[in-house]
Amino acid sequence: MKKSLSTLILLFVGASSFAQQDIFALTGKESANIIFQDFRVLDSKKGITENILLSGNDQPKVYSSKLNKEISEDKKSFANAQASQIATLAVDGNGKLFYMPMYSPNIYVLDSKTKEITLLENKLSNPTACDAGSQFSRMTIGNDGNIYTLSNSGSQLLKISSKNGKYTVEDLGIVTDDSGNGDNQLSKMQTGFGGDMIADDNNNFYIFSAKGNVFKFNINEMKAKFLGKMKGLPESFSTNGVAVNGEGKIILASAKGGVLHTLKLETLQAEPMTANINMPIYDLGSPYVLRSNKQLINIDKNDIYPTKVSEGFVNVKLAKSQKGNANIKVYNASGNLVSNQTITNISNSENRIELGKLVSGVYLVNVESENGKTIISKKIIVK
Repeated sequence: MKKSLSTLILLFVGASSFAQQDIFALTGKESANIIFQDFRVLDSKKGITENILLSGNDQPKVYSSKLNKEISEDKKSFANAQASQIATLAVDGNGKLFYMPMYSPNIYVLDSKTKEITLLENKLSNPTACDAGSQFSRMTIGNDGNIYTLSNSGSQLLKISSKNGKYTVEDLGIVTDDSGNGDNQLSKMQTGFGGDMIADDNNNFYIFSAKGNVFKFNINEMKAKFLGKMKGLPESFSTNGVAVNGEGKIILASAKGGVLHTLKLETLQAEPMTANINMPIYDLGSPYVLRSNKQLINIDKNDIYPTKVSEGFVNVKLAKSQKGNANIKVYNASGNLVSNQTITNISNSENRIELGKLVSGVYLVNVESENGKTIISKKIIVK
């Protein structure tokens, strides 16, 4: 158990330091073309802040992960940490910003605390200025703590992982269109390109195209299903930034600036917020994922919810087929058992499991049968 738990990444370590400033924004200059301006912290309730992490005029230290030393980059090239064309952004729980220039395979990691940048030399992809489908414009953190980025046409999904201070990049393959998508294809520029994506705590990813179309895929199937087109957005709204804020809400931002919007995923209805953004936003990032909704729990399946715990308890739902008693064991990220409770007559039961005063962090909840067999295991995050 300790071996498996040691691989957990704390998505929300340091998240409390973000406080009201719960989202990071990749902003641009007022122009018909994409021109990078800066990375900054965004208060999703109030709007843009003056807390700029990196601008195009800065002279940051860039370290090559391959050469293991500080390097100098050509500021006039497509492949540098402050390239003019950048449209991807993701944030991990340690306040590190991941991004890629549009016309380069390079992946950069900006430490929001030290302002230093690590270059990950990526040889698995080849985005070019002449092939829009090969360019990366969507990036997010997954429920497993890894960073995922998807090309415009879905032709390549990359996973960026970190272990023992070393980064690795893996090509997960092609995200293809579901057979029922009809004319609303992820792989078509008119319906699927651009935008951003987010993840939920069930390993699903949601892609939001610049034109407002929404697709969903699971990493185990790699097929994007068209969910519909967002409603309630201004006609001029170009959906380029999407992120989950500290309250669990989906926030939408436009490359043309203006008012932020929230989105209800179940209805695809967008609502304007009071936060007024007076500059283009090319991408949004946060260390949060969508959490499961209690109303979506299937009574015929085993489940543990919520996965983002703020009230000191979780619910354990077990299917009708389960019999006898069960042990509810909770382990911390070091693999230590911090809670062990027993529930009786588990068939088709919903049980509230009090967690006590656990410190903020990631935990693993194991539900085991009387003979020690695991019924369900799920990661939770205690705020």
